[in-house]
Amino acid sequence: MASLQSTPTSLGSKLHLSSHATTQRTLPLTVRFPRRRNGGGGVKMSSPVSEIYATALADVAKANNTLEPTCSDLEKLEKTFSDPKVLELFVNPTVELRKKREVIDLISESLSLLQHTSNFLNVLIDSNRIDLVKEIAKEFEAVYNKMTKTELVVVKSVVKLDSQHLAQVAKHVQRLTGARNVRIRTVIDESLIAGFTIRYGGSGSKLIDMSVKKRLEDITTQVQIEG
Repeated sequence: MASLQSTPTSLGSKLHLSSHATTQRTLPLTVRFPRRRNGGGGVKMSSPVSEIYATALADVAKANNTLEPTCSDLEKLEKTFSDPKVLELFVNPTVELRKKREVIDLISESLSLLQHTSNFLNVLIDSNRIDLVKEIAKEFEAVYNKMTKTELVVVKSVVKLDSQHLAQVAKHVQRLTGARNVRIRTVIDESLIAGFTIRYGGSGSKLIDMSVKKRLEDITTQVQIEG
């Protein structure tokens, strides 16, 4: 039986996420994964449940010293499952479980996922929670950032910024926050006209707006006040 983590074996008593080689999944002893009952529309999973799954996976990744590549895996999965057709296949009750697991294998191979990430997807299928993989990915990022004392920065710009500019942004945010590490996520936003914005802090609560759009809005506001 393959477990979520290959090493160390001492974690086996804490969290076992077996591969689909067996029909019986071994659930964690310290973290009980909530299962969704079949049938009925059901209520969309609340974020606390996503956090349970994300934290369990993060604990295993940390123990195996694979936090960074596991975080990368979850980012890939978030993009993959953003395709409605992919998600539709997994939530379709008429698709056989065997077929879903075969698709998981294909996805794992094409994305070069770590073994414990692939096994984790199979656990989500067994628990009827595969439709929440994108929400779990977001929760995992939050857990990862907390574990590694990392500040997530979202930089929006009209065109792709070069690595030198992004490095300057990272250093600036690091000075402002005192964070040990800074991760930058770039987003193209043509509505800014020119320049860029930097959003950081808890839930992106802080914003540095250096866009032409903001300058034009400020000018418009000033003209209205003076008028």
